[in-house]
Amino acid sequence: MAKNGFSVQFKGDVCCIFDVCGSKFAELKMKNNSFYLKLDVVCEHVYHAKDDVSPLWHRRMGHFNLRTLKYMQSNDFVTDLPMLNISDDKCDSCQLGKSHRLLFSLDGVKRANMKLELVHSDLCGPMKTSSMNDNKYFAENQSDCKLKVLRTNNGGEYVTNDFNDFCRDFGILHQLTVPRTPQQNGVCERRNRTVLEMAFEKHLPKLFWEEVVATAVYLLNRLATKVVDGKTPFEAWSGSKPSVKHLRVFGSICYSHISANMRSKLDERAWRGIFVGYSSQSKGYRIYNLESKMIVVSRYAIFYEDSYWNWEKNDVQKHDLRSISEELVKDAENGETSDWFDVAGTADADEVIKTKSLASVYERCNLVFVEPTSFNDDAKVPEWIDAMKSEISAVEKNGTWFLTNLPSGKHAIGVKWVYRTKFNPDGTIFKHKARLVVKGCAQIGGVDYGDTFAPVARLDTIKLLIAIAGQLGWNVFHLDVKSAFLNGELEEDIYVCQPEGFVVPGEEHQVYKLKRALYGLKQAPRAWYYKIDSYLQKLGFQRCVNEATLYLKKEKNAYLLVISLYMDDFLVMGSNGKAVSEFKLSMQKEFEMSDLGLMSYFLGMEINQSKAGIFMSQNKYALDVLKKFKLESCKGVDSPLPSNLKLSKNDGEKLYDPSISRSIVGSLLYMTATRPDLMFPATLLSRFLSSPTDVHLGVAKRVLRYVKSTLGEGLNYLKMDNVVLTGYSDNDWAGGLDDMKSTSGYVFNLGLGAICWSSKKQQVVAQSTVEAEFIATATANQAIWLRNLLSDLGFKQESATILLCDNKSAIAIAENHVQHGRTKHINVKFRAIREAEKNSLIKMEFCSSEIQVADLMTKVLSRNRMLFLKHELGITNINLKVEC
Repeated sequence: MAKNGFSVQFKGDVCCIFDVCGSKFAELKMKNNSFYLKLDVVCEHVYHAKDDVSPLWHRRMGHFNLRTLKYMQSNDFVTDLPMLNISDDKCDSCQLGKSHRLLFSLDGVKRANMKLELVHSDLCGPMKTSSMNDNKYFAENQSDCKLKVLRTNNGGEYVTNDFNDFCRDFGILHQLTVPRTPQQNGVCERRNRTVLEMAFEKHLPKLFWEEVVATAVYLLNRLATKVVDGKTPFEAWSGSKPSVKHLRVFGSICYSHISANMRSKLDERAWRGIFVGYSSQSKGYRIYNLESKMIVVSRYAIFYEDSYWNWEKNDVQKHDLRSISEELVKDAENGETSDWFDVAGTADADEVIKTKSLASVYERCNLVFVEPTSFNDDAKVPEWIDAMKSEISAVEKNGTWFLTNLPSGKHAIGVKWVYRTKFNPDGTIFKHKARLVVKGCAQIGGVDYGDTFAPVARLDTIKLLIAIAGQLGWNVFHLDVKSAFLNGELEEDIYVCQPEGFVVPGEEHQVYKLKRALYGLKQAPRAWYYKIDSYLQKLGFQRCVNEATLYLKKEKNAYLLVISLYMDDFLVMGSNGKAVSEFKLSMQKEFEMSDLGLMSYFLGMEINQSKAGIFMSQNKYALDVLKKFKLESCKGVDSPLPSNLKLSKNDGEKLYDPSISRSIVGSLLYMTATRPDLMFPATLLSRFLSSPTDVHLGVAKRVLRYVKSTLGEGLNYLKMDNVVLTGYSDNDWAGGLDDMKSTSGYVFNLGLGAICWSSKKQQVVAQSTVEAEFIATATANQAIWLRNLLSDLGFKQESATILLCDNKSAIAIAENHVQHGRTKHINVKFRAIREAEKNSLIKMEFCSSEIQVADLMTKVLSRNRMLFLKHELGITNINLKVEC
């Protein structure tokens, strides 16, 4: 029965037997703990007709021939493939797409014996119709192995000087075919033809050719081939059998579910689309939304594989699988097959007709570094194996654990490997990092952990330290503690399983008991903070009262040493270079550390230190964001927002996929770390993240176009004698159209450069501009905190900090301690400015609106106005060449 495809299911005291089609063949009840099946009894049965699924799977597998599919099913090439019947009948797509010439002789062909020993390459294109991503070619290359030999034709794209130099620099032997002899590169020519043959399935517009090709390649990697005996290319490459249970007919109609938070009670619960492929980044289907005209990745979809979309009638139509259309048969008999893709053949002649620079080709490519998602994915890659060995070595060197039996009543927590590729500012690979992480989600509160909070340095503190270093001419050094959390000592008894790939032979039943923390434990950050805090205080450092991650070491008339702690990163600076060197040596003796030298790249910020000062920007991050959203070649604009822009939550139509808009806004918010001019646009757009519309998305993309035109801009902290703090406060009264709330903004400068800024919608509705301005002056708390921090660092502000405001009435209210009808309704928390002025901490002064720097935080400004205010904030554009 097993050999004939029958299956058995046990449930309670009943045993059910199913045939190859999934129909119930027999149902047996238990008798005396056994199930009796009498095969010699001939009974009359009524059999229902079952549709042959062979044509369906023929179409699901990209029109691959049934004989090979049958061979794959019988030899267990893939999983979840049902029994198929072989038929000589060909569907219309096969008739139209698989006509070919006679075979070319393959005598004397040498086959490679290892990955990438010989790579055949050919570009298919250019397509006369660009894809939805504006592409006109397709090719393939993905591997972690070293490329040795590359064989191509004489196409113009392969014979440029740039490409030849590229091959020579990387030690790649470039072989060319004889002109007008594509048979010598038959591997690629045949593969391109196979890809195009599999493309004739549904009546889709030409702009979908890229999706068709991607799906064809996806299927070919899961189909049998003569090149690999007994395996599919997927199994030969990854070592695991692929499943085909998720495959669906390309181009069929499907309905994707709309989550509850994206619709109201009376809205439709699904949207109709066309299945156009499989996602390469997640386990989902790529579906073309017929209403939004966008491709969305969805996991929850219902497919109607016998239906397709008629683009002329704009309606759903059923497939007739029983016969071939007379019109198509007539065209096939006459040899008139429609050129669906409009492919122009690649030039293959003695004379190069047209060339294209290698740089222009790279600009149209997306380079992706694939990181493993599990241990099985990377078991054979040397870089990741070395990274895992390095991690285990660090764990054992620190005495993090010891092997023991699991005590009764205790539970062992699982561990997993997490892989990350770290990059340099110029985009090159810095190192491969493998981290052994505990599955902290399995920890039990009160048993496996107690308190978990650990302080982290604020970005305002880091920018303040960089500004001081720039103005005083100090150097800022960067130290990185390797596996910092492994140094934290645990108070609880915690047991973990042995990690994959490093199970001790003969001790498989034992577990590790942790003496120190591992990454992933909920209390690991707190344990590390206590460890480093006690060590720094042992060295004579004092923890700053106003910043728990800032440590200071002073000696009378000697030197000042400042340490800022951000998890496992140390920023070290001081007035005495010898003291800095001694501290680095003492840290390297206690912990395993990497001395990264002068601080140059930290939290996505690029820092350039020179004798003139320190320049800080996020140029690399901005470029990555532009590439992520396909705007690296867009036309720049000179202002982030159009003049007189007013946004409302009711503008435009709601987006079906709000993730793109939210991702753009999130990226912009992170760029505000060094770009004060982006603060107001980013916070304005963040007000509509719960339900963004196409209008909000358009504004967000305009801000990215502004980023494109201002690449290289950042904050410049020039060398100065005095460290003076100055503040600006402003508001935009009733600027919110939906709730009529005002926007508060402030900026604090240290010398000639901004160190902290904010743009925030007020929590209450201000009844006048004076009230809104007075509420905005609540920034006194930020000014007091900055003054205290500067005082701890030895730069005490002798006089009150000037807070500039362009509203005289608000200044008068702040100085007037008499309650009256105009101010008694204002919340008491906004009156902190009065107390600060009374104690001579803050001094409010009037400034004209022309020099009010905080205008940049509250409203849309013209280009000239923005340029002036950016100069006042110390924002400049310095193009720096990063040398590797």
